[in-house]
Amino acid sequence: MKAKTTKPKAIIVCGPTGIGKTTLAIELAAAFQGEILGADSMQIYRQMDIGTAKPSPDERAEIVHHMVDIVDPDEHFDADTYAGIAFKIIMAMQERQVLPFVVGGTGLYIKSLVYGLFDVPPVDETIRARLNHEVKKGNAETLFQRLQQVDPLTADKLHPNDVYRIVRALEVFEITSLSISEMQRQHQFQEKRLSTLKLGLKMERQKLYDRIDRRVDMMISDGLLDEVKDLLATGYQSELKSMQSIGYRHMLDYLEGRLNWSQAIETLKRDTRRYAKRQFTWFRADKEIIWIDPDFTPEVREMVREFIA
Repeated sequence: MKAKTTKPKAIIVCGPTGIGKTTLAIELAAAFQGEILGADSMQIYRQMDIGTAKPSPDERAEIVHHMVDIVDPDEHFDADTYAGIAFKIIMAMQERQVLPFVVGGTGLYIKSLVYGLFDVPPVDETIRARLNHEVKKGNAETLFQRLQQVDPLTADKLHPNDVYRIVRALEVFEITSLSISEMQRQHQFQEKRLSTLKLGLKMERQKLYDRIDRRVDMMISDGLLDEVKDLLATGYQSELKSMQSIGYRHMLDYLEGRLNWSQAIETLKRDTRRYAKRQFTWFRADKEIIWIDPDFTPEVREMVREFIA
């Protein structure tokens, strides 16, 4: 890769959960002496390994991985924070003449890295405390319904239990009288700060769903329930944003008696399939993405070679 370009170059490997992004990215990074930047909103958390399907120790030993295991489960972290840290890493990699492979399924993280984020207001502690008090009183569902009224586009992207993001969206609306979705529309993510080759991984839907079901079974076999028990024993509360993510909230539903064991597993599989569908919807809106099968082929290698030449 050339030492200097007008904009740093990066390969984006994106797509839904369970489709094989990590495997392909490691093969590509090895072929082009690159390094991987995770773009996953859950793999950033330490001690949350099984439910986030992090790269294995062997995979991380083979290729340098950035943006994995960088914060504790109770630390604040959002797309703006991600974009700031990841962009600095890419600039440093450019100085070392190392090609970055940005790999993950969190579309907003990737978008914020490539384009930068719109300006959002700082936290208003008074508003946030009031909204969080509503959550503690058991009114989280009412808050979600309020968000559906003032910002239906954002609400449609969130799970009703994702109280952190629901509170933040309502907080932004109260401060600015603008919804987050409207702020995104006005920003429009028009000015790219990276030169990118975007590779989206695709697969026949039923085949992907079968892979997801098998992956969930493997997570259960590997000890996902014990991982959640260990997090609780460490002192992490079930209300944390990290603990309300897919996999972890399902184990909490079982531990706290809301679901029996078979219901927890089936609901986890169902919600993971739905999440994959939402990821596909997000990425298909990006017309720059080149859709490929999740295999390391000569054609894929040539695409990357031509891009960096």
